[in-house]
Amino acid sequence: MERLGLFGGTFDPPHVGHLALAEWARVRLDLDRVLFVPVGRAPHKPPGRLSGARHRLAMTRLAVRANPAFEVSALELGVDAPSYTVDTLRRLRALRPKGRWFLLLGADSLDEFRTWHEPETILSLATVAVAARPGSGRAAMRQWARRHRVVWLGNPGLDVSSTLVRARARAARSIRYLVPDAVAAYIVRHRLYRRGR
Repeated sequence: MERLGLFGGTFDPPHVGHLALAEWARVRLDLDRVLFVPVGRAPHKPPGRLSGARHRLAMTRLAVRANPAFEVSALELGVDAPSYTVDTLRRLRALRPKGRWFLLLGADSLDEFRTWHEPETILSLATVAVAARPGSGRAAMRQWARRHRVVWLGNPGLDVSSTLVRARARAARSIRYLVPDAVAAYIVRHRLYRRGR
C-alpha cells in the first residue's frame, strides 16, 4: 500500500519551513510521496487576499522540484467554491484508492481543526500528522488530539511563515534562505507582494 502525505496550504509563497516539514514527515511516516496542494479558495481567509492561483502553483512547483518524493497537484485550483480538505481527500482517495493518506498539518492549523468542514470525516479518511509550530498547539487541542489518534511528527519548529516572507518582500528586504532561490527569483520577476498583501 502506497503511503501518501497530503500537504495543503495557500503556499503564498512556499518557504523553507514548508519543505522542512514535508521532508521530516516523509521520513518520520515512511511516506512514498508528499503531495502539495495549493488551496483554491481558502474558507478561513478573506476573499481577494491571496496571490493568483497561477503564481502560487508555479512557486510551489519551483519549491519542490529538487525532491523526487514531492509532487504538486492543482486539484483545488480553478474551482469556484471554497476548498475544503474533506472534499480534496475524497477526490484523492478516488484517484488513488489503494493509498494510505496522512494529512500534514502545522500545530497552528490543529488549533482550528474542529472548526473545519466535517472534521470527523477527515479523521476517517486520513491519519492527521501534526508538526510543531512555535507558539501553537494549545493544551486543549493536544488532549483532543490524543483521543483521536493524531500523530505528532516531533519535528524541530522553524519560525518561518509566508506572512513574514511577504512582509520582507514588500519592504524590499532579502528573503534569501527563507524561500528556495527559484521562488525568490519568481517573486522578484513577477513583482509579487509589492502592494497590499
